[in-house]
Amino acid sequence: MSPLLLADLTVFTLALLVGFEVISKVPATLHTPLMSGANAIHGVVIVGVMLLAASVHGIGGYALLAVAAFCAAMNVAGGYVVTDRMLAMFRSRS
Repeated sequence: MSPLLLADLTVFTLALLVGFEVISKVPATLHTPLMSGANAIHGVVIVGVMLLAASVHGIGGYALLAVAAFCAAMNVAGGYVVTDRMLAMFRSRS
């Protein structure tokens, strides 16, 4: 195993553990608003997909890129839909 791969796996594992600890401390009433906002912010993944599109070669790379773009777009759209539904609860009914 190369040192760079080991370093990447270490960072990934630490991020996974820290993320789990942070999310597990959030009360249930705040979980949905935080997650919907986080999903909307994940638009940066779409930027990453666009950057990778310039360097992809082969049909397999294009297929993975299409899957990544679809998942990122669904994540962003879902974040906005859930946020809009939550904000609708606070609008006046007049």
